[in-house]
Amino acid sequence: MPASLTERLSPPAVQDPPRKRWSRPECDRLEALGIFEQQRVELIEGELIDKMGKNRPHVDTLTLLFGWLIQVFGLRFVNTEAPIDVAPEDNPTNQPQPDLIVLKRDYSTFRSATPQPQDLDLVIEIADTSLAFDLTIKAALYARAGIAEYWVLDVPGRRLIVHRDPQSGQYGSVTAYNEQEGIAPLGAPDSTFQVRTVFPE
Repeated sequence: MPASLTERLSPPAVQDPPRKRWSRPECDRLEALGIFEQQRVELIEGELIDKMGKNRPHVDTLTLLFGWLIQVFGLRFVNTEAPIDVAPEDNPTNQPQPDLIVLKRDYSTFRSATPQPQDLDLVIEIADTSLAFDLTIKAALYARAGIAEYWVLDVPGRRLIVHRDPQSGQYGSVTAYNEQEGIAPLGAPDSTFQVRTVFPE
């Protein structure tokens, strides 16, 4: 029996193309071959995520926050875009590169090792177009790793979202601070960070 006009015009069912799930050793081999020389990527949940070029507000916020962290923690304890380890069960298919990390020890002690969750005082992502990803996928990854404090700077919203108290794969405390508010990081309880200072007019 011939198909009806409606049936003939119906689009075929949409199917996602097969995806390659990557591991850290595979990514290390690609990096050794120079595959990533022109592109910055990070491995998240077995997928290579393009760390897109940063716009001016993102760069400004990162620069100002980096300066504040150095004043509080010291130059040798703050890294930008450095790979970190996460929970042992997540490590085979994940190697995030947060925008900023604060180490508990001098960076020279990590010359031949990747910082572990227990080595980190603070992990920070700066979000302009990646806010949903940073608040869900990244937050869950960092919580499972037991990272004690995770900040997300929401550039368009001009606010800071602070994650603390990781337990059972999620953060027990998630609090948003507007640009009129401030908060002291757990690793420097006597130093209050004023949110407005990294969102210049």
